[in-house]
Amino acid sequence: MTTSAKSQKALSAVDPVWEAVRTDAEAICENEPSLTQLVVATILNEPNFEAALAHRLAARLDGNDMPADLIRQGFAEIIEDHPEIGQGARADLAATLERDPACHRAIDPFLFFKGYQAIQTHRFAHAMWQDGRKDFAYFLQSRASLVFQVDINPAVPMGRGIMLDHGTGLVIGETAVVGDNVSILQNVTLGGTGKAEEDRHPKIGNGVLIGAGAKVLGNIRIGECSRIGAGSVVLKEVPPRKTVAGVPAKVIGEAGCAQPALVMDQMITVPARH
Repeated sequence: MTTSAKSQKALSAVDPVWEAVRTDAEAICENEPSLTQLVVATILNEPNFEAALAHRLAARLDGNDMPADLIRQGFAEIIEDHPEIGQGARADLAATLERDPACHRAIDPFLFFKGYQAIQTHRFAHAMWQDGRKDFAYFLQSRASLVFQVDINPAVPMGRGIMLDHGTGLVIGETAVVGDNVSILQNVTLGGTGKAEEDRHPKIGNGVLIGAGAKVLGNIRIGECSRIGAGSVVLKEVPPRKTVAGVPAKVIGEAGCAQPALVMDQMITVPARH
């Protein structure tokens, strides 16, 4: 065994997520030879999870304004000083595999799911924003919006274990904050109100589930482990562990379980009126 092979094996031994992605990649090569070139170039030829992630995202973001090679170079320059990118990406992948019933292998979000890829692009953009490379960060935001139909301001801090289901139509404004273990469905807006430049966007607590099409507007706090019904318009703060629904949204009951973002139960029963 070569030195590089030994190093790769040692890395896999302490990185189960990377090992799972590689195992799935080898299975694809065996079962779907037409995808061998993609899988080998993106995953099997890369030394670790971070390098493979950078390769895949750069390929998806490739365009006339900036080719994939330059995007990968930018990612490589930033990732050494920001280990939280890889940590967050692993947690997001595990979250997607656990919560999305359409996801059956670790490699599926990595190669194919644009919601997952959009969040990882944002992680790189946010790191660049923190390092003062705001123009590159804005480029990544713009490109991700075009490619993935997901528009997240690069200033937004985002926790770990994020599951963005489908992704299409998500908009998150500049002063928003998203906590850990949050699940968000398509066409969600975390938006501001008015033109004021001060803190004007929602703060999403840990473990929150946000249903499809929900709009959360203004500098309001969404309490941890709460649940927002599909199509709701949330204009006021939401207490922890509550369910809100409607236009405008109102508290209609408890969250239904300890971790709604993990359970992904969007069925909301409105109490009968007497």
